[in-house]
Amino acid sequence: MDGPLTILGIESSCDDTAAAILHQPIVGDAEILASVVHGQTDLHAPFGGVVPEIAARAHAEKVDLCVEEALLAANVSLKDVDAIAVTAGPGLIGGVISGVMCAKGLSASLGIPLIGVNHLAGHALTPRLTDQVAFPYLMLLVSGGHCQFLIAHGPENFTRLGGTIDDAPGEAFDKTARLLGMPQPGGPAVQAEATKGDPKRFRFPRPLLDRPGCDMSFSGLKTALLRQRDAIIAEKGGLPVQDRADMCAGFQAAIVDVLAEKTRRALDIYLAETPSEPLLAVAGGVAANTAIRAELETVCADKGVTFTAPPLALCTDNAAMIAYAGLERYHTGARDGMDLSARPRWPLDQTAPALLGSGKKGAKA
Repeated sequence: MDGPLTILGIESSCDDTAAAILHQPIVGDAEILASVVHGQTDLHAPFGGVVPEIAARAHAEKVDLCVEEALLAANVSLKDVDAIAVTAGPGLIGGVISGVMCAKGLSASLGIPLIGVNHLAGHALTPRLTDQVAFPYLMLLVSGGHCQFLIAHGPENFTRLGGTIDDAPGEAFDKTARLLGMPQPGGPAVQAEATKGDPKRFRFPRPLLDRPGCDMSFSGLKTALLRQRDAIIAEKGGLPVQDRADMCAGFQAAIVDVLAEKTRRALDIYLAETPSEPLLAVAGGVAANTAIRAELETVCADKGVTFTAPPLALCTDNAAMIAYAGLERYHTGARDGMDLSARPRWPLDQTAPALLGSGKKGAKA
């Protein structure tokens, strides 16, 4: 299609059901006409984390309503849509299936192209949607389920420099909040509590800083916090408010230090390729953490690299990023059929060794 293009995006990989409408004119950048997100925080709050079965049921109930709301907000109808992009993985399989089946039904009934999108590519390509950045750029994808350094060479060409070998930072934040009796999602709760605490009182470990490379580990950090919590409770018969704040501050400081040092190493590798416009982009829910963002900006300033991060609404899971990633694939000629599969695992860099091991369904990350 050489004319203007309107694309519907659908996202349902975890605990946010989302739909968005993007429009790209013949000349000019893609515009977000509507972006609708239905979260599931209240559904999962009693369980202290996302329950896959509950998430899948909620997606099945909400995905068509999200599409309807997005069309209404964008003031377009289904007959105006030229293509459909949908998250086909990785993610909680029940939710991914809900989105894929909805997209297949719409594609078949409307007779328009279907484009399966890697959820991680949605995050990784968001800077091109928001800031029109040029390839190649370095991406730090840091969220509840993922943490990776990627060099983005093209819409479907990514080189992974390193990532977490266990818990992602967002997962570590959530588990820390749970250990300290704080609400979910844990990231905002821990960050708010950390502002009241002393980050130097408790010196938590900085895993893997003594080893070369860009891989990270946050599981041991969470265990160290658990032991410190138990020691305080044993000594004082409970967890005083100030102790909890100091623990949050110390935990966050450890995360910041690890991400900053690993970012320096990833930037050195990236800069060796002598990009004409060196840039670090950060996306994912943890990118909203102000302490992490401030330290990464400092690292970039020291290296002479531009720093960018999408607006918060586009850092967390959303369908606008899926629509845009689909748009990029569309222009490469990519199309999917009714045999498009929902995938629980789908690494962006297919050539890199698995960070978390492999199973019958392929590499986990």
